[in-house]
Parts: sequence; structure tokens; C-alpha cells
Amino acid sequence: MNTNVKRHRGRITQTFIYLGKLFRMFLFQNDWKVLPMSAIIAGLVAFAVGSNLYVTMEGTLTGAFALACVCIWNGFFNSIQVICRERAIVKREHRSGLHISSYIVAHMIYQAILCVLQVVIMIFVCMSMGVAMPKDSLVTPFPIVDVGLTLFLITYCADMLALLISSIAKTTTAAMTIMPFMLIVQLLFSGGFFNLPQEAMIFTNFTATKWGLTALCAQGDYNSLPMVSVWNSAVNMKDIEVEGEKPLLEVLQYIERNDMRDDVLLESGKQNQKPEYNFDIDIVMNCWTWLIIWTVLYILITIIVLERIDKDKR
Repeated sequence: MNTNVKRHRGRITQTFIYLGKLFRMFLFQNDWKVLPMSAIIAGLVAFAVGSNLYVTMEGTLTGAFALACVCIWNGFFNSIQVICRERAIVKREHRSGLHISSYIVAHMIYQAILCVLQVVIMIFVCMSMGVAMPKDSLVTPFPIVDVGLTLFLITYCADMLALLISSIAKTTTAAMTIMPFMLIVQLLFSGGFFNLPQEAMIFTNFTATKWGLTALCAQGDYNSLPMVSVWNSAVNMKDIEVEGEKPLLEVLQYIERNDMRDDVLLESGKQNQKPEYNFDIDIVMNCWTWLIIWTVLYILITIIVLERIDKDKR
């Protein structure tokens, strides 16, 4: 880091100084490795759960949750160590005239660019592996842009949370110790994937995964998709005998002979719709708003914490 920052240098000048330093670190200190890591993780998710994403209700819920998890993972790894690994330098330069706001804005810009690249890579990998994308859009003219914006907001929100943790942690070891706990909180309190006690549902509002998962399901028109769980369960039970007969098998065969399977699956989906996943622009905009609110809050707290770095005796 440039150790000759002068007090007379303005915030904008300092922002560009540190932004340049971050891009040099990206090129010469292997920070670029987060990009191929994003591609690998996206490929694994697409292979594991991508075939039914935006095809069935169950596949959409599982796939959307997996994509949100990838975003959280990417965001955390982007910035979990960036401040704590140079805490002594930041402290020294703050005493020499460094504006903490300039330092954080530089990180915000750099991390935003990094998150955009990661989202583009994720979408490219998923589409290359045949993962379906929504056919209709709600906010922009292009469905893939809508989904990309959601993925970016999840990633960037997690990124800024990790930046906050990095500003508080004493060492990189401490930061990396906290990260798995925060990952578990984000995943467990996603609000739609795990069956939580009703009294615990309020805590889902504090996680990026809840808002990201909801937006992704709404964008994929979750409630119009077929549900296959009931059908698959019935198929597994078709050989059960009742008084020497197999009534379930006969029903399934009748449905198949009359080409009614798709109708049954759609009807099953109608019976299991979730209002919070309606194909509604207001739902998506509400999710985006909450992701932005949490992101801004993390940034403000990070600035407040680092403004007190001179009093830090560590």
C-alpha cells in the first residue's frame, strides 16, 4: 500500500489511489483466483441440481437455494480477509491522513466489479451446461438480466458483510473462523428451504439468502410450475397391495394411458403454491430493496468501526 498518503489529498484522489492498489493486487497477488473458483462452484451446482431449475417446483426451490448459496460463498471469500490482513497499514495511514470513507469506497467499487464478473461467469457456466433460465421478465426486458441482478445483489450483500467482519476481526485466522458460522446462519435461515419453527422465521429477514431465494423463485414463476413429488411418491408405492389388488398401480396406468400425467403434475403444483413466490414485480423489488438496505447498513457499520481504528490497541 502507498505509505505516502498526504492529508491534503482529497477523498476522491485517495479513492483512486487505493482502487489502483486493489487492481494491482488482483493481477499480481493472485486475487484473480476467485474467478475460476466461481466457475468451478457454479459448474458443480449446475451438474447437481441444474437440470430441474425453473422446470419443476422442487427443482426451482432447490436450484434457487443452491445459486443463492454460491453467491453467499463467493461474496464471503471475496473480502473476508482484505482489511484484517492489512490492518496495521490502514491504522498507520489513517494517522497520516487516510480518509476511511475513501478506503471503503475503493473497496466497494473493486468488490462490485468482482461480483459482476462472478455473476457473469456463473450464468455463462449454468447456461453452457443446459440450465434453464426464466422465459419471462418482470423488471427489465430480459429475464437473464433480472436473474443476474438478483445474483449480483446477493453476492454483493454477502461481500459487504464479509468486509464488515474483516474490519472487526483481529487476524485473518479469526476472520476465517467466523466465516463458517456466518455461512451456516445464512443457509439455515434462508426462510424457504428448511422447515424452521414459526418463532424463528423472523430471523430469516436478516439474511441475504431469504431475499435472494424469494426473488429467484418469483422470477422463475414458481407457482405456475408442476410439482412432481406427489407423483414420484405414488410411483414408488404402486406395488402396494390392498386385498390382493394394486389400486394405485391401476390409477397410474389409467393416467398414463389417457395422457393425463402433465395435468396431474400441474394440479399438484396448484395445491402447493406459495404466495411469497408469485410472479410479481412488487415481490422482486421488495427483495432487491432489502438486499440493498442490508448492504448499505454493512458498509456504514464498517466505516464507523474503522474510523475508531486509532483507538485500537491490537
